[in-house]
Amino acid sequence: MNLLKREYYHLLEFFYPNLCVACSGRLVTQEKYLCLDCWHDLPVTNFHNEAGNRVAQLFWGRVNLESATAFFAYNKGSNYQHLVHYIKYKGMKDLGYVIGQRFGNVLTQSNAFQMIDLIVPVPLHPKKEKQRGYNQSEWIARGIAFTMGKNVITGNLVRKIHTSTQTKKNRFERWENVDDIFDVTSAADFEGKHILLVDDVVTTGSTLEACASKLLKAQGVRVSIATLAFADF
Repeated sequence: MNLLKREYYHLLEFFYPNLCVACSGRLVTQEKYLCLDCWHDLPVTNFHNEAGNRVAQLFWGRVNLESATAFFAYNKGSNYQHLVHYIKYKGMKDLGYVIGQRFGNVLTQSNAFQMIDLIVPVPLHPKKEKQRGYNQSEWIARGIAFTMGKNVITGNLVRKIHTSTQTKKNRFERWENVDDIFDVTSAADFEGKHILLVDDVVTTGSTLEACASKLLKAQGVRVSIATLAFADF
């Protein structure tokens, strides 16, 4: 019976194999989500070692940050854009957690991120989170928090207005779309803290700028930003 089950499994796997979410190649034993080649070729930015990196530059003159970084970069249409898409839209929250852990390992090696007190994911509006079933940024944040040994705080930075998607908007339209849609419910809980604000992707930085601006209204707060990906369009 066990032999029949094993043969059936192999037959099923042949016709419906597990595929790498980046290159669509077939995954082999011990591989999950991404093949070893795609993990190895992940276009890591190393921005955590550059104070004036391209992500940090997005916010110059816009909001006062301690540091800003992204784990990897991708171009439009690249395999690694597919990776982000699967985390965000295809229910692969566990992949967000796993790659968040790897990102956390990188951040622990950076002096700029050594003094983080707590981690806050960019929130979704409750309606959007209910529709999607999860907040991808929270799962990335939890992966980072696991390896950094920090707490993730949700429910204090909130999204109070449900807005349309940012995907096809230009920089000014993106800012208009997020201006004054976030709020902090208890500023006292953030006072004096160095907060790591986490999101899945940074393109123009409008959403992160809006969140950071609200966080910085709490007394003594410092904010750094870490995104899983940098959309290098």
